[in-house]
Amino acid sequence: MTAEAADNSWMLELIRTVRGVRHVIVLSSDGLLRVRTEHTPPEVAERLSAACAGLASLGQGMSAEFGTGAAPRQVMVEFDGGFLFVRGAGDGSQLAVVTEHVIDPALVAQQMQAQVLVIGERALSTPTRTG
Repeated sequence: MTAEAADNSWMLELIRTVRGVRHVIVLSSDGLLRVRTEHTPPEVAERLSAACAGLASLGQGMSAEFGTGAAPRQVMVEFDGGFLFVRGAGDGSQLAVVTEHVIDPALVAQQMQAQVLVIGERALSTPTRTG
């Protein structure tokens, strides 16, 4: 994680404080960890980032096969003990949230959308690669 990513962790604290939220990260379009909350250990954030990159790729494939081919807006996985939400956060980046099972999924999805809008998609976006 870069120094810039560490400096931007404050952006995720608004989501982290929602009751039942366990981990919040932002990953780049190529699956690299960009930002994590202080409550998410680095090794957990790295594993989550890699898993979310795969999930986003699967969602893209599903969109190509059964939808319009556009990037999926949000992917949600329910597992025994909680939920994983992954949504676009600008220019290929993804905002990922892991929660406990006792949350309202609609509320978390709404908060994620609001957070992306408040922060601005440019603040969470993946920088364009040159060269």
